[in-house]
Amino acid sequence: MDNRYSLKRFLNIRGMRPALLAFAGLIVIYTTFGIINSTVFNLVNIMNLLRSMSIYLLIGIGQSYVMITGNIDLSIGSITGMSSVLAATLMERGQMSPPLAILITVGCCLFAGLINGTLVGRLKLPPYIATLGMMFVARGAAYMIFGYRCTSSIARGIGKEAADRYQNLFYYGSTWGIHNTFLIAMAIFAFFLFLLSKTKTGRHIYAVGSNFDAAKLSGVNVKATITKTYIVSSFTACVVGLILCAQATMGNTEAGIWYEMYGVAAAVIGGISPLGGTGILLGTLGGAAVWRTLENGLSMVGAQVGIQRVVVGAVVIFAALLNILLRDRNKLKKKL
Repeated sequence: MDNRYSLKRFLNIRGMRPALLAFAGLIVIYTTFGIINSTVFNLVNIMNLLRSMSIYLLIGIGQSYVMITGNIDLSIGSITGMSSVLAATLMERGQMSPPLAILITVGCCLFAGLINGTLVGRLKLPPYIATLGMMFVARGAAYMIFGYRCTSSIARGIGKEAADRYQNLFYYGSTWGIHNTFLIAMAIFAFFLFLLSKTKTGRHIYAVGSNFDAAKLSGVNVKATITKTYIVSSFTACVVGLILCAQATMGNTEAGIWYEMYGVAAAVIGGISPLGGTGILLGTLGGAAVWRTLENGLSMVGAQVGIQRVVVGAVVIFAALLNILLRDRNKLKKKL
């Protein structure tokens, strides 16, 4: 009896059911592709899959925070591009040490998030408009930072040894046989999972998304809460930019294009409601894994890029519909 009650309580955790569905779907998808092409089960492929999935996870974390409040961030991809170019330029042209370049880059990206949060939370600008504007501003800044083109190799500014350390930290290196990119992503995931599920800030984020007016009347600082979510979104986008810079050994003005949609896809597949108020980051982890596993599996079985996009798009639509159905079902149960 106690076990059944505990299981019921576990399943009734806000957003747990769609999160578990995402992981169940991941197992089915991965197993199916593995049966079709056994190379999918290769350890090298698994490690590379985890590394590439990390980018989707980080973007998904930031977008999830914003979506839980009932908003959206369309500037994530552009902030990623700005981060990539700014960090590379500071190291290549400014000859700054990687730690200092990273610190300045993070500060600039957080400032962009602060502007987004101020526009949406304090000035009540619609999130689509505010973050669409920031999307163009950040991408424009990326173009201007290095004269409308990609940077040269960061090794030209800081030397090969320092450049190798930076690249190994964020992309090419590994610890205990696991790529550092994945370890960084999981450390950030664990931190923001704790923040969202175990702290007052997390409760306020859910409250704002569940019922804006009720949250305000209950004493929640709605403006500050919304601003915090946009700062989180900009931070995760910044980290992705640093990873892409390490991968390419240079800054790319086109880095991060469409990443805002990748974040939405990872969140929605994992059960984060586009309407706000529900979903957990565990689901975002599952959603990012489903998204990247689909791309990886379809590529390995020889599917064309167009087919890959159609399949992934269909999965996103299905996940969103399923989320709405589960939400309506829960509301009906409460009324009864």
